Amino acid sequence: MMDLFDALFAPVARLLVARGVLFPALAERMKAHYVQAALAQSEGRATDSRVSVLTGLQRRDVARLRGADVKDQRPGHLSRLVALWQTDPAWATDPPLTLPRGGPAPSFEALALAVRRDVHARTMLDALVAAGTVALSADGQTVRLAQPSYQPLAGSDDQLAYLARNLGDHAQAAFENVQGREPPHFERAVHYTGLTDVQVAALAARFTAAEMALFAEISQTAAQMKRSNQPPGRMRFRAGGYFFRTGDD
Repeated sequence: MMDLFDALFAPVARLLVARGVLFPALAERMKAHYVQAALAQSEGRATDSRVSVLTGLQRRDVARLRGADVKDQRPGHLSRLVALWQTDPAWATDPPLTLPRGGPAPSFEALALAVRRDVHARTMLDALVAAGTVALSADGQTVRLAQPSYQPLAGSDDQLAYLARNLGDHAQAAFENVQGREPPHFERAVHYTGLTDVQVAALAARFTAAEMALFAEISQTAAQMKRSNQPPGRMRFRAGGYFFRTGDD
């Protein structure tokens, strides 16, 4: 079983070492996840002794970690801002996806306040400009959406949080499928060897264009559905895609 997961452990280890996360910190966090997994499988009625048997952890660790909070499902506020800008009629402007920087709604300042009141609109704007998601006019008075989604800067805390949410949901879907979930989550991949750099680049461009078109359609439809729900529904979803290329054997 452990050998099968080396392909998963290896990239995680490389990232954690690169970010300066020491192994004892990872081991301590994994203890908490092991305890929560055992409790979930026991429907919350397991004794410390039972959880210790299921996890291999000492009972004192089980007792200490029973109430540990190991989940953070908060969506990124910058991603939510960009999604709201594109899907909510309240932010429709002429020309589309261009807002006055300040003032009453519809404006970028009002949009930022609608997403988070504890983060200054200027802070959000600076982060989006740095990432190339939005562009300011020459006079700095209007803000234009330049990209259809927020892609955090490489190595930033936002990018790590984005990675964790996407990879976490993908892993959850795959693991539940292995455990026999009905109906299964959709999870597919196409993989080929023996191609040239040019050929793979052409396929990547085609894949990216098709995925972005589908994401835009799904996002608009989901936003319309959400606005029509009173009260709000209890379900969430995440649909993603990736294209990995390498010359390694």
